[in-house]
Amino acid sequence: MNPREIRRMMAQMGIKSTEMSDVKQVIFKGKDKDYIIDNASVTMIEAQGQKTFQVLGNLREVKKESEPYNEDDIKLVMEQAGVTREKAIEALKAANGEPAQAILNLTS
Repeated sequence: MNPREIRRMMAQMGIKSTEMSDVKQVIFKGKDKDYIIDNASVTMIEAQGQKTFQVLGNLREVKKESEPYNEDDIKLVMEQAGVTREKAIEALKAANGEPAQAILNLTS
């Protein structure tokens, strides 16, 4: 069968295939590492109301860096100073990891 006949048969069965030509990179976020597919070629297949994706490309894995500050310290600064996680981490960095000093810096 040639590709044209295959596309016609898929259309008769209600299966739609779309090339996503503007996608150049796909990233899957994992718990400990991210999976990055460079030079990606992505095809979206729609059948019975569900969308599935076929991804081709060059896979590389990137290990996530662990947070340099204790999670409890970050939460303490967030709660006591009423700031976002990002602000709490910035404050801890400026206070050399000392939560009390970070809270004082944020609230004064």
